[in-house]
Amino acid sequence: MAREDAVKCLRCLLYALNLLFWLMSVCVLGVAAWIRDSLNTVLTLTAHTRLEEAAVLTYSPAVHPVFIAVCCLLFIVAMVGYCGTLRCDLLLLSWYFCSLLLIFCVELASAVWTYDEPSVQRSDMISLKSRMPNFGLQRYQWLTHTWNSFQTEFKCCGVIYFTDWLEMTEMEFPPDSCCSNQYPGCARHANMHDLSDLHQEGCGPKIYSFIRGTKQLQVLRFLGVSIGVAQILAMALTLTLLWALYYGRKAPEPDSIAPPPHDDSTPLTVTHGASGEAQQSGCNRTNKACNITNNSANAKTSDLQFEMERLS
Repeated sequence: MAREDAVKCLRCLLYALNLLFWLMSVCVLGVAAWIRDSLNTVLTLTAHTRLEEAAVLTYSPAVHPVFIAVCCLLFIVAMVGYCGTLRCDLLLLSWYFCSLLLIFCVELASAVWTYDEPSVQRSDMISLKSRMPNFGLQRYQWLTHTWNSFQTEFKCCGVIYFTDWLEMTEMEFPPDSCCSNQYPGCARHANMHDLSDLHQEGCGPKIYSFIRGTKQLQVLRFLGVSIGVAQILAMALTLTLLWALYYGRKAPEPDSIAPPPHDDSTPLTVTHGASGEAQQSGCNRTNKACNITNNSANAKTSDLQFEMERLS
């Protein structure tokens, strides 16, 4: 009874862990997709600079294809573990344990391989100004779109200050993406009347803060550590459940021990006088033979008594 309660408890814990694997895998994929969009924008603006290398070192573990594939595989493995736990199938549970162990080793190796502290300084932000003269050119429409998207999303203007656009380009006023309230011609109006309508902070510090790590990256790191801890716990519980199921099936149940069958060849003892006891002592084969022998002995005894009565 105690073993059955322990197995039931282990199964409930594995159900909860598999559900947790599903939720964390979906969260990791969602946050990784969210980060990837901003990362592509930063990599476009920082191409061929030290900032690009630093961004790749920081975010490669989060958006690496191996990491994404592992999360997708973990979702499938959790389904197999749920089915194995539900059916108490030793084969499925064994496959589930081996898959978790393999995924854990891949995650650990990837974390060690990709871990590196980016070496970037604020002075490296100046290199972003080299990307500004191409803004607005026909052949660099993709760069123009990237600048506008970044300035709108991060609410910044220029590299250090919005005057960078006037220094590095032939423009007389910043792009409209620098306005806090955007509309066509808002930058011209702000430059002539009220500069407070423009974003006062440059995009260089924003990129520096992004490379050093964002809240989304911290969430991904927390989810990664949580998945690793949950995998270790799930492997320990799976081993315990496998041990309980295996030895529970191997050990015989008390009700399965049946009493020995009755042997019909056991001799029966029937007392029918002296002659009957003599004949009965030699009966060791079957009950039917014993009955026949006993009847013959009784018949002889009756004939002997009749002869003695007639003579007297």
